[in-house]
Amino acid sequence: MKASSETATDPIWYRSYPPDVVHTISPDPRRTLVHVVDDSCDRFGPQVAYTHMGAQLTYNRLQQKSIDLAAYFQQDLGLTQGDRIALMMPNLLQYPIALFAALRAGLVVVNVNPLYTSRELGHQLADSGARAIVIVENFAATLTRCLEDDSGDIAIKHIIITGIGDQLPLVKGLITGFVVKHVKRLVPAFSLHAPLSFNHALQRGAGQRDNFQPPVLHGNDLAFLQYTGGTTGLAKGARLSHANMVANLCQCSAWLEPWVDRGKERIITALPLYHVFALTANCLVFLEQGGNNRLVTNPRDIPGLVKVFKQHQPTVFTGVNTLFNALVNNTEFAKLDFSYLRFTLGGGAAVQKPVAEVWQRITGTVLIEAYGLTEASPAVCINRLDAAGYTGKIGLPIPSTEVSIRDDDGQEMALGEPGELCVRGPQVMDYYWGHSADAANDIFTPDGFFRTGDIATLDVQGYLEIVDRKKDMIIVSGFNVYPNEIESIITEHDKVLETGCVGIPSSNTGEAVKAFVVKHDPSLTADELLAFCRERLTAYKIPKEIVFVDELPKSNVGKILRKELRSDPGNPAA
Repeated sequence: MKASSETATDPIWYRSYPPDVVHTISPDPRRTLVHVVDDSCDRFGPQVAYTHMGAQLTYNRLQQKSIDLAAYFQQDLGLTQGDRIALMMPNLLQYPIALFAALRAGLVVVNVNPLYTSRELGHQLADSGARAIVIVENFAATLTRCLEDDSGDIAIKHIIITGIGDQLPLVKGLITGFVVKHVKRLVPAFSLHAPLSFNHALQRGAGQRDNFQPPVLHGNDLAFLQYTGGTTGLAKGARLSHANMVANLCQCSAWLEPWVDRGKERIITALPLYHVFALTANCLVFLEQGGNNRLVTNPRDIPGLVKVFKQHQPTVFTGVNTLFNALVNNTEFAKLDFSYLRFTLGGGAAVQKPVAEVWQRITGTVLIEAYGLTEASPAVCINRLDAAGYTGKIGLPIPSTEVSIRDDDGQEMALGEPGELCVRGPQVMDYYWGHSADAANDIFTPDGFFRTGDIATLDVQGYLEIVDRKKDMIIVSGFNVYPNEIESIITEHDKVLETGCVGIPSSNTGEAVKAFVVKHDPSLTADELLAFCRERLTAYKIPKEIVFVDELPKSNVGKILRKELRSDPGNPAA
């Protein structure tokens, strides 16, 4: 593809675009994710789409199984277009089968974090009005408690249960099921009314395939209710249409095209597919590209992940800062041959400079930082894939994406001045599920830009840099202090593994900085770390309190949860 010619009125970021990346996209408004899946399955049929624990799912088998399950949803369960279906599982072959089956049947997918408590699960099921759920048996006890506590708000009528080994070859599947249940005891007792078997559903659906009636889908039909992290309150469902998702796929594909070898990429997916980052970047983008996606069920098993690297030899890897940090601190990881790895994409949370530099030194590839949010399907900005090294920026707005840096009054900020990052583009949702369209006035500017809540700057080359979350900003004696900056400095210390910073009340300065630190070297002391900070930070930014902890609270994709740090019993702000 050739980039469109630049004009005097073009946004400044176009001047920094790679020469072979288009400035705008024009997706067919009638195109849906079902078209994307079928096109890829037709084009790459016999090639492997997803692998897990040695089992392979080709594009042909993915198409067949997703049609079978869609027929079951429609013919046996009576689910109709627009009904919501929850998917509550880690990275397994069952996920893409269930995902694409639901979309084929015209259902709206509600992705659920398997680690949710029964309260969190109950909120999401009640809010979405989901009529069915596909759940891994390991988490069925949570659903049991959720339904037992239900006051009548949950509409679930059909429960489909699957085991970790259900899509593995017969003998391996049986052994895996036995180990999970009886050796590792990872399936707590549960009691659910008339649960259905995933494999039985596939068998039933195969017999109903000829009766399946594909619904007539349009671009503006909902594809996902993708719930936000809920780190600042109850999670909200972002209404992501087929058009939103297809637009973001087109944008990402346009950005990647000069560097991607269609049909030949190997990807490791350690980030959970129920999270919007991996959902789009791994599950959908590389499905469209004909990639072979290696699914990892437990990304916290770093030795196991290192073995996957050695076996799968990925050409592409996506992750978050905490995952990259854990890998580079594993001695076996540094011994691997990375000649096959072509690029690495980081998102979900800020990538820290020390981590990026060590990653590049070990793997020989630049850690390319990107930025997105649930409400934007999610990609908004990506750095150039030919960057020479870590930039500290979140990149350039991708094709057909507009950004604006605004103050609290909605006025445009000068280049280099921090303000709230506002985004407009075809990938941005219209409003939250359960909210009226009028409520969108609170989250959109009058000229249609979504208010992200992130503080950012825009430089003369069109690159964006995130300063911090607006809600996490600490005000010390009237000065704005951003935790990201403090955390970045602290992690430069050789004896620090990771850190999280929050504000605490101060009678002298209003607020002060408190740092929670995980040691890389047990000999590290608070005085040593404070001296390090004094050399690199102005006085009001230096932590007034340092607490050493064994680990930091993290979200399902590895974001450090500052909300939980602020509510720590030892924190006077709690």
